[in-house]
Amino acid sequence: MAGAESGGPAAPGEDVKPFTPETAKEIVMSLQQPAVFCNMVGNWPALHWNVKFLSAVLDGKTIEFRIGSKTMDLVPQFETRCSYVKATLEEFLAWSSGQPSCLSGPFSCFEYSKYWAYADYKYIARIFEDKAEIFQDIRWSDFGFPGRSGKESTLWIGSEGANTPCHLDSYGCNLVLQVQGRKKWHLFPPGDTSFLYPTRIPYEESSVFSKVNVAKPDLKRFPEFKNTTAHVVTLSPGQVLLVPRHWWHYVESIDPITISINSWIELDADHEARVEEAITRTLVCAIKSAESPSDEDIWLNPTEVEATSHEINLQYLNKAVSAYFKCQKASVSEQTRPSSTEAERVTSPSHKRRKKQVGWEPGGHKLLTHEFGSSTLKAEKFQKIPFGPHLIQVLPQPQETSSTGAGKSDYRDLLHENGGRHFGKLHCTRKQLAMSNDCETPANQMDSDGSPNTSQTALSTNDLLDCLVNPHVISLVAQLLLERAGV
Repeated sequence: MAGAESGGPAAPGEDVKPFTPETAKEIVMSLQQPAVFCNMVGNWPALHWNVKFLSAVLDGKTIEFRIGSKTMDLVPQFETRCSYVKATLEEFLAWSSGQPSCLSGPFSCFEYSKYWAYADYKYIARIFEDKAEIFQDIRWSDFGFPGRSGKESTLWIGSEGANTPCHLDSYGCNLVLQVQGRKKWHLFPPGDTSFLYPTRIPYEESSVFSKVNVAKPDLKRFPEFKNTTAHVVTLSPGQVLLVPRHWWHYVESIDPITISINSWIELDADHEARVEEAITRTLVCAIKSAESPSDEDIWLNPTEVEATSHEINLQYLNKAVSAYFKCQKASVSEQTRPSSTEAERVTSPSHKRRKKQVGWEPGGHKLLTHEFGSSTLKAEKFQKIPFGPHLIQVLPQPQETSSTGAGKSDYRDLLHENGGRHFGKLHCTRKQLAMSNDCETPANQMDSDGSPNTSQTALSTNDLLDCLVNPHVISLVAQLLLERAGV
């Protein structure tokens, strides 16, 4: 699907929506592929949240922008590789318009033609804390989540080229409203995880990053990326994208100014996911904290306040395990009682990225114990998804075309440029693994034919962590830990 332009916002003042809140929620909670809702938010006041409007509301309040280079290289522009400035939206608007007044402002060091700016993950409840009435401009109740408004949402404001590195969210599913400008989304199913080379460095709770820059993939280093199945969509104003649980996504602003609003919807599976995240935090912090500090190795994402202690991480792990079993008991108990209607259930704010923004502390972290999306809302009950002009599938790219426009033949050509080298395991004997007696070259610096390999470097702590906290490994560890705790 190249875009979702076939549907747009409803006419101003029109209240008729193609789906009732109950039906919309059933779609959100049961659909396992990305889709775009159209004509669902035509009467939302938030559709008027352009930069000029928000600038007037904030009235000179500064927010933090992440600055990245428009020059694309083979490495993702992780947040640890970006610069940061604090500026008003008025200053951002002047800079993105090329006004001379920016020569001395916060963006003065960043030429608009060479850099992009992104005010991402801005928790609306915080930046508008003194204007709570604006929360009601966002009405997720239309999607079956009564009580959910801007208070449980985040704001994204970017210039052309602003992007989020490819990652998956550990918790929940995601609803994204496009307000101004367009964004291009590259989405990959959970089954593509191994082809995307997952990493937890930089570390951030709830985000698993990909080592691949999907906009310019390094196929010599990441050859398995050619096996991914990209689902690409251009999201336009008035449309709402559903990102199902654990779908990878790379997002880029393609217009001069873009504004999005999103809300993460909690799911039953989040309870086990929090156990997995607690295990990951404990391991990453323990191993990286034991390593000699290096200015070149910034392993903690800026969204994390600090590397928490081992004691605090164990407290967090035990709370996550306790919350998991509490949820299990509540689920069993609920099955013995008459079921209540889903509309009566109250959803809690998502914990995605809230740590730095609202004074989150692992030791006092409240874990959600409600059930969201129980088995009564699974696909077997909602058997036929009503795709059409109001709900558009985000379909896979044709097989001959990659997520970035490169064909399969292009991938093969890039691999051939490497001389046909095998990218699998090195075939070494145990003796070679220890040390080569002939030239005393470590085995990890030897080619399979025994000749010195000057291109391969020694394994690092991050290499170890990529294997140790791989999502598949952590999932298995969590299962074993829960079995032990449940005995």
